[in-house]
Amino acid sequence: MIPKGLFYRINLYCGCVVLVCIFLPLLELVTSSSADVLLKTVKDRDVINSIRLSLIASGISAFIVFVFGTPLAYLMARFNFLGKRLVEAVIDLPVVIPHPVVGIAVLGVVGRDHIIGKILLDAGIRIMGSVTGIVIVLTFVSFPFYINTVRDGFEAVSPRLENVSRSLGASMASTFLRVTLPLSWRSVVAGLIMSGARAISEFGAVVVIAYHPVTAPVLIYERFESYGLRYSQPVAVLLVGVCMVLFIVVRWITLKNNNDFD
Repeated sequence: MIPKGLFYRINLYCGCVVLVCIFLPLLELVTSSSADVLLKTVKDRDVINSIRLSLIASGISAFIVFVFGTPLAYLMARFNFLGKRLVEAVIDLPVVIPHPVVGIAVLGVVGRDHIIGKILLDAGIRIMGSVTGIVIVLTFVSFPFYINTVRDGFEAVSPRLENVSRSLGASMASTFLRVTLPLSWRSVVAGLIMSGARAISEFGAVVVIAYHPVTAPVLIYERFESYGLRYSQPVAVLLVGVCMVLFIVVRWITLKNNNDFD
């Protein structure tokens, strides 16, 4: 039986307000462009190239996050050590730092005035105005989403299973690859999609490092500044569609994962 008390109604009304605040602007965005305009936008080479660049750069950053973030997520899930809370705070910093500040901070390290920037420049690796620079900032902002998601997945795997594997003679690395990782693979995939979606939507840090080549969020801003809503909304609709597909996949994986544990 559904409760009908005052507390229930307050929760219901607050929930409706939240849903309207989220859904109404998106609905207005999606319905603002006609099918003909969207079709022309899909055929626009600049739009396709910008979305392709966003997908490629976010895919590369997701791979980097997977390679370096997975060991750290396992470390945070299984071991207690001095300074662990500080490490957790550092991991979450990219979430709370204003995104233009992220770009400025990264540029301070990879710029030509820093020793790392000089080493990269001597090696012929250009950061400013390059896909490499875009990948660096996308990786920076994506780490928290992947590490936190995968850490929760590792914590959901019982340590007893790992202990049994170790007692049978398997090494720690073998136990991780054959027991822990297969049992938490859905969390890994969800983390990759979450970090990839976050990377696709990044704007503030990207424009500091590389205004060109143009990613999809930068193209939307550029067209809005130059031509207004009429020319920026169709591109925004396509980008929202890409992000929606990614989040639907995340929700499906998460729901399936929860059902497996029921």
